[in-house]
Amino acid sequence: MSQRQPPARTRPLREDWTLTVPPSAPSALAGREVPASVPGTVHTDLLAAGLIDEPFFDDNERLLAWIGRHDWEYRTTFDWSAEGHERHDLVFDGLDTVARISLNGHEVARTANQHRSYRVPVGDRLVEGDNHLVVAFSSPVREADRRSLQLGARPHINPHPYNAIRKAAYTYGWDWGPDMPSAGIWRPVWLHSWSTARLATVRPVAAVSGTDGVLRLHVQVERSDGVPPVRVRARVGDVTTEVDLAAGEHDAELCLSVPDVDLWWPRGHGSQRRYPVEVTLHADGRSDVLDRWERQVGFRTVRLDQEDDEYGTSFAVVVNDRPIWVRGANWIPDEVFLPRVDGVRYQQRLDQAVAANLNLLRVWGGGVYEDDDFYEYCDARGLMVWQDFMLACAAYSEDDPLRSEIVAEAREAVTRLAGRPCVVLWNGSNEAVVGYHHWGWKERLDGRTWGAAYYTDLLPAVVAELAPGTPYLPSSPWSGSIDSDPHDHARGPSHLWQPWNRLPYDAYRDDVPRFVAEFGWQGPPTLPTLWRALSDDPLTPESPGMNVHQKAWKGQDKLTDGLVPHFRVPQDFEDWHWAMSLNQANAVRFALEHFRSWSPRCAGAIVWQLNDCWPVTSWAAIDGDGRPKPVYYAISQALADRLLTVQPRGDGLAVVAVNDTSEPWQGAIVVARLTYDGVGLERAEISVDVPARGSATLPIPVDVARAGDAGGELLRVALGEVHAEHFFADYRDSILPPPQLLSSVQEREPGVYTVTITARTLLRDLAILAETVHPDARADRMLVTLLPGESVTFSIA
Repeated sequence: MSQRQPPARTRPLREDWTLTVPPSAPSALAGREVPASVPGTVHTDLLAAGLIDEPFFDDNERLLAWIGRHDWEYRTTFDWSAEGHERHDLVFDGLDTVARISLNGHEVARTANQHRSYRVPVGDRLVEGDNHLVVAFSSPVREADRRSLQLGARPHINPHPYNAIRKAAYTYGWDWGPDMPSAGIWRPVWLHSWSTARLATVRPVAAVSGTDGVLRLHVQVERSDGVPPVRVRARVGDVTTEVDLAAGEHDAELCLSVPDVDLWWPRGHGSQRRYPVEVTLHADGRSDVLDRWERQVGFRTVRLDQEDDEYGTSFAVVVNDRPIWVRGANWIPDEVFLPRVDGVRYQQRLDQAVAANLNLLRVWGGGVYEDDDFYEYCDARGLMVWQDFMLACAAYSEDDPLRSEIVAEAREAVTRLAGRPCVVLWNGSNEAVVGYHHWGWKERLDGRTWGAAYYTDLLPAVVAELAPGTPYLPSSPWSGSIDSDPHDHARGPSHLWQPWNRLPYDAYRDDVPRFVAEFGWQGPPTLPTLWRALSDDPLTPESPGMNVHQKAWKGQDKLTDGLVPHFRVPQDFEDWHWAMSLNQANAVRFALEHFRSWSPRCAGAIVWQLNDCWPVTSWAAIDGDGRPKPVYYAISQALADRLLTVQPRGDGLAVVAVNDTSEPWQGAIVVARLTYDGVGLERAEISVDVPARGSATLPIPVDVARAGDAGGELLRVALGEVHAEHFFADYRDSILPPPQLLSSVQEREPGVYTVTITARTLLRDLAILAETVHPDARADRMLVTLLPGESVTFSIA
């Protein structure tokens, strides 16, 4: 029997770090040493030390650009003793990005990938007592340039060759993000001391067989030299099994079957039942636990329905053999400086996603593979995740050293997320095939590789090996092959950017896409967010700070061009701000209702985008300070479980009833044409029986659907408590009366108020901008239309 070994020890190294400012920095800062946070970044450490101003304020992005052009050094000293352990590893969960690691004056590792973790054996370099650890980072700007020269320059968007370095692409600037590449130890670092053996990886693969759940656990064990047999035990729920590994063996597969398993469902379709899984490692003949791994897993099946039909090729997400109409939003990193995003921040943002009636988030490929907390909360909330690999809007070399880094990060990411029921799709790249076909890459590449082999060979093989049963898509958008035009909206997921870039939002109705993976419309952040971020005096749509915080090409022009078909351009800033915010909300609501009205031919839509990483005019529904914009409420309304919407069909109008619930929706739809004064002109009742998870399209009688005075009439459609309005004319062509209303306010409990509004005239898209009174105040609803005499109660907290 083997000798009892001391229990493994995990020691976080987060204290007593310093950051050294390079001598080439501005003279007032050169050579300074400041306290550093780990996890952290150079920018946030300099800010905490009072050496720089708030990076997001005014034009500080430009003034602080020097940070990304310099090298940086982190140092710490820690006390250590062996304590009887055989092995000692330094573990870096995330380094940003190109770094040289030295321990007690000896280089122990070099890193070049923000998307990977690193484990470095250091037992032969540690000394009893004080140990000196240095992590020296190369300039992210100069390193990207240098590597681009080595690999051969390839096309990319934005100023820097982010495609030559495995660093989060968005930090080099995007059409919603600042050019602010930083450096730092962005995830925890720790010292792991252990003996005999440890669990190197545990990869769960959950499947369903009949009514049973089948869990296969692929376990890799790292062992010290000469270690006798070890035992791996596994438990899921009440089911257990174990496997012995003889000396020299490292890999084990354990299979467990859970009878009559409760399935995991996306939110709105069932419960999110998960089962606790525990894997333990034991020494020869002993019950002592050498290492332990714990996770909750969910059992579900998922596939993509991609079948040829009369309209082209379908694209639908099918979970547990049920097609799920995807109500999604694209997720970008929630901050420029990622260590600021903690578990609380994830919870807040994902709770907002649920409240907006979303059931899927697409983790976009120009950011990062998010922390485990993100996926844990998605699992628990039933939010499906479409997970991009981190390859976006650029051509990528398929040669080493870049290829090896992409292989390593892909294998680590898929292994880490295996068994997460929320992850329903892996996507090889964002807009890479679009770039190859439509952005002039072919000529510029002149035969050089651009990433196609990653998307069609390497990455699908990784997913098939490590996450069998999870679908894979080579790119988004995608129409079936690498040689097909990805803008074929009849096949596969589409990105719809002609509306916004070149066309008014009415153009969304020009097509019926099979699935929309990106579309959106810009709007400014909320007023308190602007007031915090800008000192412009006066603050105008084109004042200096507003221009800095607008990153889209000709963004201000596109805002105006998209507004004038619907509104006259206001001259007052706050009126301008509201008009642009409302226009964004109307555009996205218009599109979503169109897409849903064509269900199941169109099988889902993913709004660009849910969140922002700093205060900026963008497509986000939630601004950089976490405040919901009017478009957030429009998304919530358009993605309600039950929706009524009036849509053009043929030469007339139809009311479409969408029922995304498990129960039929029956009754009589009342369709009334009214004057803006609320006077009834024509009325019809249309019987409807909408099946569960179905929709019904019902023509509106001509005498009801045809306005006598387009600028002064509307349609109100209602079925039970669900209702909707259809205006025959845009705002600018409507004879809207000056608003008149009655209001009352009650304090329901300390800090929570109810505001009741009673309309005396037609009130179209009523909103309470509570955040302008107090920056932390939020209204529970927005964009409410009231006919004369109707009331609504808002909750303000």
